[in-house]
Formats: sequence, structure tokens, C-alpha cells
Amino acid sequence: MEYTKRSPKPAGREERHSAAWGKRLSLGLVVLLATGMAFGQRWNNLASEGNGRFSSRIAPELSSLLAKAHHGTTKGQTVKVIVQYKQVPTAAHYATMQGRGGRLNTKLHMIKSAAFTIPVSALAALEADPEILSVTIDHPMNVMDDLTNDATGVDAAWTAGYNGAGVGVAVIDSGINDSHPDLQDANGNSRVVYHQDFTGTATTNANGAQYDLYGHGTHVAGIIAGNGSLSAGQYAGVAPGATLIDLRALDANGAGTDSTVIAAIQQAIALQNTYNIRIINLSLGRGIPESYTQDPLCQAVEAAWNSGIVVVVAAGNYGRLSVNGSNGFGTVTAPGNDPLVLTVGATKSNGSGSASSETKASYSSKGPTTYDHVVKPDIMAPGNDIVSLSAPGATLEGSYPQELVTGTDGKNDYFTLSGTSMATPAVVGAAALLLQEQSTLTPDQVKARLMKTATKMNGFGLVSTSAYVPHLSQTFVDFYDLFSVGSGLLNVQAASTNTDLAPATIGSALSPSAVYNAQNGTVSLVYGNSTVASTSVVWGTSVVWGTSVVWGTSIVNGRSVVWGTSLPWNNNLSSAFSVVWGTSTGTTASSVVWGTSVSDANSAFTDAGDDEQ
Repeated sequence: MEYTKRSPKPAGREERHSAAWGKRLSLGLVVLLATGMAFGQRWNNLASEGNGRFSSRIAPELSSLLAKAHHGTTKGQTVKVIVQYKQVPTAAHYATMQGRGGRLNTKLHMIKSAAFTIPVSALAALEADPEILSVTIDHPMNVMDDLTNDATGVDAAWTAGYNGAGVGVAVIDSGINDSHPDLQDANGNSRVVYHQDFTGTATTNANGAQYDLYGHGTHVAGIIAGNGSLSAGQYAGVAPGATLIDLRALDANGAGTDSTVIAAIQQAIALQNTYNIRIINLSLGRGIPESYTQDPLCQAVEAAWNSGIVVVVAAGNYGRLSVNGSNGFGTVTAPGNDPLVLTVGATKSNGSGSASSETKASYSSKGPTTYDHVVKPDIMAPGNDIVSLSAPGATLEGSYPQELVTGTDGKNDYFTLSGTSMATPAVVGAAALLLQEQSTLTPDQVKARLMKTATKMNGFGLVSTSAYVPHLSQTFVDFYDLFSVGSGLLNVQAASTNTDLAPATIGSALSPSAVYNAQNGTVSLVYGNSTVASTSVVWGTSVVWGTSVVWGTSIVNGRSVVWGTSLPWNNNLSSAFSVVWGTSTGTTASSVVWGTSVSDANSAFTDAGDDEQ
């Protein structure tokens, strides 16, 4: 792990990030998802305890390896795991694991855990160890514009004097190439004030790339805080005065693991006061192997939220995935499935800067979430064909040279990407503007403000739209319901002028869950969870925060969600119904979307060259 520390510099209008995963969801990828994930997320072989944890210490996704351990047929196999203890692990715990043949990879004391590479044969001993709370796979992780500012009304906040100055944003991604002039302040100093690598891989290459060898994190950084200096302001970010903290958790291929991301989150919390880190950008994700209550990655984002950091997460780019006719529902990824965080879906501009022209991008993942049926995404933002900073010598730039965009200096200073990865930093920039304007806002208050003031997309008269994707030779139909577009399209102008305050308490803006009632065939919203009382949640508590105010009058009627006639939950005899709601109904119903063999992708949600029309 390496890091570079810089002295904090005066903030100015300097960068812009883009988070993507949907520019070209190739047919091969869709087939891989549909055939390689063994769509059947049923872990009924392990009973769930009342406290939301499985009765076995070993996660269900490790059950086949555990069986091998019990039968002595592991043949020298190893597996990367995250072990959560009942207390912060001590030297004795590490010695015990070493004695079992384990190798320590990362200490994750924030969640009383550590990441190890262990012999599969050791799983039986871990299962019997009373000091251990749970053992889960250390999943690989993947990464998940000029029109963005017009569509979201950013100019109004700039005119009012807000540019994110003084607000620190931790970008947990593939790194940030801080040599780009758009990331410099008026004195030529970089606003990227800190670098640290958690991948253990090279941070430079022979092609001249530095810090960001993939090209995703720099693009995301530009959407957040680029100042547009090489584009006469055309490609400026949403908060061009914000300070950036680069925590590199993804390598030159845009891939990482749960533990690299968790370690980066842990460091963001540690640096919170040093750099006034108020926001974390996570334009990445992976499949969901278990309830958010048991997932170490979700526990990490909750720790950041509880420490006062707004965590903004990409919803994922699986919206084109249809299992048994599910039409992309139930495909939001982790950690965007956690009800505390602010989860972002993507829209496309259709060639216009008008908010009313924005429609849902077909690749943007839809809720409800697997296992817990949390209502996600929370909000939408422009994410298609977003122009932001290029990272010379990086993998994406080398692979898609046709996506390079010339700056005012005649060089390839910018790059075009699409995906929920690009939508996420737009919301992060908006949060930075709010926190500059009112520094006392808590994460829940920021989330509630942005959701309440979002432009209700159904208010445009949208019921459904279709999009043709030439490289897939397919047409995709999207609806404008709660699980597709959440509270609506980011509206920075409305958010910056609104003064409504949700309660400052943690969990007051907890995303609700949806519960299916088999008796009358309705789906209702349920507020709160095992730790947050329903009476503490702001939604539905008054005229100001009523459900119809937040999600739109035609989306929610009281507590009963209004669905279109073509959506998969309307017919419980259909195979699509079981994809969304699982084999049983209620909040514990398992879903078949991710499968017993969960996708190894813990990566950036970015793609270049999407041709959606």
C-alpha cells in the first residue's frame, strides 16, 4: 500500500468525475451474466436467525467449499475471505489464523474484520471458532459531461457563489491523474491533495499514465470537480472548487476486491478531519450474495455514513438483464443496496440539455434489491455519453481512442464514457455544493434534500420509453416507476434553494423496503429496519416529506405503490415474478437474480462507445 500526501491547497473550479458501466454492454457480457451467474439466489439450506445473520458462521456462497473441507477433498485449494470477529482482531487472532495456514492480506478493524487468503481446508476450523462472527468471500470489485450541468440546473448554484470550495471528496476508484490542468487551482497547484494505493499494483506505466492506469477515476474526478480550463468551461464539473482525496482501490483493468474498497473507506474515515472529507464517491459495485445486514462491504459504507460522511453509490449497469422476463428489475448492485446510502441511476440526454428531455438509460439497474427488497435507486442523474477528463496512457483511452475529445489546446484532454458510474459523481458534486452552502447538514439531510427536490420524471408525462441498442440489435422498454427512477432526476437548482430539513439523526432518510401482500396483490412501502424505528424515518411523516412528494403523485398512493400493468410483480404466476420477489414473499424473500455463484465483478461501472439510441 503506498500513499502520497499533499498539503491542502486552496480550492477552485477544477475537476469533474464520471462513473460508468453502460456505454457498451456487449451481447457477450449479457450472455455471460445470464449464463455464468447461475441465477438462483436461494440460500435456503442455511436458516436465517432473527438478528439478520445466518446460523452458520460460513456464508452460504462458501457452502460447497465448506463441504469439501469436511470431506477432506480440498486438494490444496485456497480462497480469499473476509473474517469478521466478535471483537477487533488481536495478535492472538492473527497467530491462530497463521497456524491454520492463513495469510493476512488487509486489516479491516473498522468492521472488526481482516482479509485473508486461507486454505479451503481451514473453513471447518473457522466454522467452529467461537471468536468468529462470519466468514464471507472477498469478492472482486469492478468500476460501474457537457450536458449534465444544463440538465441538472448547476448554473444556478454557481451563480449563487457555490462551487464546492472547502469540501473534501474521497474518490474510491482506479486513481486520479492529477496532472490534468482542469484539476489545478488558480496557482497551478493540484486540488488532488492526497493519493494512496490499496491494490498493491503499479501506479505508473510505460505509456505515461500516473496514479490512474485505467482511466475511470480521473473521468469521475472531472465530473465532480473539473474546472473546464481546457474546454472554455464546457466540460466543467458540478463542484469545480472541491478538494479531492484519491484512494485507489481498482487496478489498471478497473478491478479490485471487497477488501481493497473497505480499506479505502476505512482510510477515508481516518482522514476525515484532515481534509474535511464530507463525501465518498463509489462508482463501482458487484453482485449481491447476501442481505446488506451481513455484507462487510455494506457494513463499511454504513460506518462511513455513521461518521458523518455522505456515501454516494452507483446503482449498477444491469438494467438490460432480463431473467425470465424480469426486464432488468432486481439488479441493483452492492453496496448500492444498503438503505442508508444514496444510490444513483443513470439517464440519457437524447441530445438536449433540457431536463424534460432526459429519459432513463436502458442499462441503469432497477430495484428492488436482492434479499431485502429495498427501494432503489434513490435518484437519477445524467450518465450517458458524458465528456470528462482523460487519463493519458490509461487502459480505457488506449482501448477506445475514438472516444477521445480535443481540448482548446488541440490535445486529447477529454474522454467520453457512459454508465451509472458517470451519474454518481454528478450527485456527489451536488452534495458538495449543498455542504458548502450549509456545512452542518448531516448525510441523511443531504440525501433527503436531494431526493425531495428531484424533478419527478413521471411529471413529464412519461409512462414508458423504448431505446434501441444497435450493437445488441435489441429494443429495451423502461417504465418510470419507483424501482426504475427512484425519486426522479437530480435538480441542483431546486436543492440549493430549498430549506426543508429532515431530522439530523442517522437513518432519518433510510430508503424504504417494499413488501408484497399475497392477500390483495399489492406492494407497500415499509419504513425503518431492525435498527431504525419506522417513526424515525422522514418519508410519509408530513405534507412536506410525504411519499407522494418525494416519489411523485402517480408513483405512490399513500403507502401502496402503484405499478404499471406490464411489470413483473403484477402476476404472481409468472416466472418473472419470482425473479423479483423470490420463492417466498415478504422482506426475507430470496431473489434469483444473482445466483448461488455470485458474479466476481467488483469493478467500475464504466463503458466506452455505447450506441443506445
